[in-house]
Amino acid sequence: MPKISEEQIATLVKLQKIETEAQKLQSFLNEIPVRIEILDERLEKFVRSVEEDENVISELNKKYRTYESDVQMNLGKIQKSQDKLRSVKTNKEYQSSLKEIEDIKSKNSKIEDEMLEFLERIEDAEKDLNERKQRYSQIVDDTNREKDSLNRDTERCQKDLAQLGSDRDVITASLDGAILNIFNRVKAKQPDAVAIAEVKDEVCQGCNLNIPPQMYIDLQHRNSLKNCPSCERIIYWEDHNKRPE
Repeated sequence: MPKISEEQIATLVKLQKIETEAQKLQSFLNEIPVRIEILDERLEKFVRSVEEDENVISELNKKYRTYESDVQMNLGKIQKSQDKLRSVKTNKEYQSSLKEIEDIKSKNSKIEDEMLEFLERIEDAEKDLNERKQRYSQIVDDTNREKDSLNRDTERCQKDLAQLGSDRDVITASLDGAILNIFNRVKAKQPDAVAIAEVKDEVCQGCNLNIPPQMYIDLQHRNSLKNCPSCERIIYWEDHNKRPE
């Protein structure tokens, strides 16, 4: 492995932190359109539910008007039967007409009972619909407020990403080309795109596995690039007891 200075190791660590932060920001940015779509779908679903309620009420009213028409038609039949009573000649015809009138009245009674039931259903449905319509403006306001917040987050993240990109350019320009190539090759092999990891107490913090004792000793010299035997990340040792200058 090529020789490396402590400053270059520190630069690689800083580069990794920048790229990790940029990755997190980009991941967050990628989620924003999905979250906005969910908000739009939630509003659309609510609007559809209002329309469905309106359709239900319309059908109930249509059925109620049909019942009203049936009642009026039956009342007309009763009137005709009652007129017929005045002209019957025999007792049999009289009894037949009376039974016809009673049958029609019985039908009307059942229809009127169903009409009362439909009136209750219409009143309940209209009450629910009015409550939904009152909530609609609040849902619209909440949706717009959340979308505005997400749009602000998008602007902030894009600005931060641009700054991180500039910082990365400055850092990569200061690195030895060979070292940078090694860093990029290692990063490309890692699922999390983390190319460099600290070793603490002989344990690689990238894969949480031990490295050989001699490698851990050599690592503390901080003068050459080494890779973890398990995850192949670039590894480094940090003296946490060192007093800051």
